[in-house]
Amino acid sequence: MTKNKSSKQWLKSQNKDLYVKKARESHFRSRAVYKLQEIDQKDKLIKPNHCVIDLGSSPGGWSQYLSSIIDSRGQIIAIDMLPMEPIGQVSYILGDFTEEIVQKQCFIQVGKQGADLVISDMAPNLTGIRVTDQSRNIVLAEFVYDFCTRILKPGGDLLVKLFEGEGTHEYRQLLQDNFSKVLTRKPKASRDQSREFYILARSYKL
Repeated sequence: MTKNKSSKQWLKSQNKDLYVKKARESHFRSRAVYKLQEIDQKDKLIKPNHCVIDLGSSPGGWSQYLSSIIDSRGQIIAIDMLPMEPIGQVSYILGDFTEEIVQKQCFIQVGKQGADLVISDMAPNLTGIRVTDQSRNIVLAEFVYDFCTRILKPGGDLLVKLFEGEGTHEYRQLLQDNFSKVLTRKPKASRDQSREFYILARSYKL
C-alpha cells in the first residue's frame, strides 16, 4: 500500500469516526478525551481538589477534560516533549518526563503533599514490527511506574495505556505488588482494531 493511499484511508476513517466528530463539535483537541471520560465516570477517578499529572499530554485532550473538573483547590501538571497550546488551569512542562531536570520541575510544583493521580496515554513511536512496538510500550510503562513511585502520595492512583501482548502480565503483577487494586479498562472510544487497553491501579502503597 502506498503512503498516499494509506493516508487517504486514515483520513476517511477519521471523518467517519463518531468520537472524532464529537470531539470537533465539543471543541476537544482529540477523541482520546472520551476514553478518560468513560473511565472517570465508571471509576470516579478525578475529584475537584486533586493534583493530577498528565504524562504525554499533547495535544491536550486529557488536560482539557481535567480542567473541566479540577478547581482552584487542585492542580494539573501536563508534561510532553511536543509543544502544547495553553489550557486554563494547566501548568505545562515541555520536556521528557524521564529526565531528572523535568521531574524536578514537576516535584517543585507538586510540593511535599504528592500527587493524587498520574495519567498516561503515551505510546512509543510505532515501527509496525509488533515485537519491537510491544517491548517499547512496556519499557515506557515501566518508566511511568518509576515516576509514580517518586510523585504519588500514599493512596494515589495510576492510569496507564498498554498494548496487549508480551510483558503485560508481569507489568500487572508489578502494580499488584504496589497498589491495593489493579483493574483493566477498554473504553468504547478505543478503536476495535487497536490492541490498546488501560490499567487503572488504585491506592498506592508506600
